[in-house]
Amino acid sequence: MHWSKTQSRARFNLATSGVAPFPFRELPIDLKELEINGDNSYGHAPLQQAIAAHHGVDPDCVVESAGTSMANHLAMAAIIEPGNEVLIEHPAYGPILDIAHYLEANVKRFRRPEENGWAIDPEEVRRCVTAKTRLIVITNLHNPTSVLTPESVLREIGDIGRTIGALVLVDEVYLDAVYENTPRTSFHLGPEFVVTSSLTKVYGVSGLRCGWILAQPDLAWKMRRLNDLYSATPVFPGELLSVVAFQQLNLLREMARRIVEADRKLLRDFLKQQSRLCAVETNWGTTAFPRLSRDCGRNADAFLERLQSEFETSAVPGRFFEMPDHFRIGMGVNTEMFAEGLKRISRALG
Repeated sequence: MHWSKTQSRARFNLATSGVAPFPFRELPIDLKELEINGDNSYGHAPLQQAIAAHHGVDPDCVVESAGTSMANHLAMAAIIEPGNEVLIEHPAYGPILDIAHYLEANVKRFRRPEENGWAIDPEEVRRCVTAKTRLIVITNLHNPTSVLTPESVLREIGDIGRTIGALVLVDEVYLDAVYENTPRTSFHLGPEFVVTSSLTKVYGVSGLRCGWILAQPDLAWKMRRLNDLYSATPVFPGELLSVVAFQQLNLLREMARRIVEADRKLLRDFLKQQSRLCAVETNWGTTAFPRLSRDCGRNADAFLERLQSEFETSAVPGRFFEMPDHFRIGMGVNTEMFAEGLKRISRALG
């Protein structure tokens, strides 16, 4: 996150993780109806109901949070104790690992192999869990590769968790970037599933910090009480605006979809022409995770530094996902900028 906030900016910024900001002026908002203060001690009821309706769950299962990062923190902090064993996918989104380490968990890993299309093999999960495992953590869509884990695999992971008495935490912040036949949330697969998500990546309203957790009511209440230590009371105007955003979700998503799909087509064509890059192709998501060929070296940092300094183009170093020969490219902001950024990557590859 520190790199993203301080070093990712460039004229041609492909280091993004979400879609372009949705214009505030295009939301049907009557500013006279906004209030600074309101009834939101443990969540704003209309927002709780909007999130619940979006997922088809009971509002008692919804916990508001400041974005998905805080949702992940709250969920893990409520579930595990210091020394508990947590099994996390590899490669993984860095802040998820950071949370587990911060909470003094005993972190173990299971591989999502590139040679297997970054897919989760339930047997690999089964081999890696122990009687001490209290939490299994995955992202779906996978960050950084945008690979979708199908419901059948999620069910197997849930069965594994249930057998050993572990919960399964699924970060679904990118799941709505599956634009056709969007899967339902894995929360419906059983009480062992806990889900985190937000409007930050797919809908272009990240500034609202509208995030949430889906958990069984007893655990959800524990998370709300735990949040008294962190953010206490949400920002009420943000909650009001988030309710409006939920009323316009289809509009927000379709506006971003056009850009994401145009960018993805450009990326596919670009990768077909590049002998010095390879990447698992997906039909979903806003990110891709190319790998430098061996003749380019085993570490992408030097390439990315030159890309930024000489070609005014940025991408996310793979070291933040424990894969130093890879880098992450973001789609969905501006197709003209994206096309020029790809051209500059090609020039930098030589």
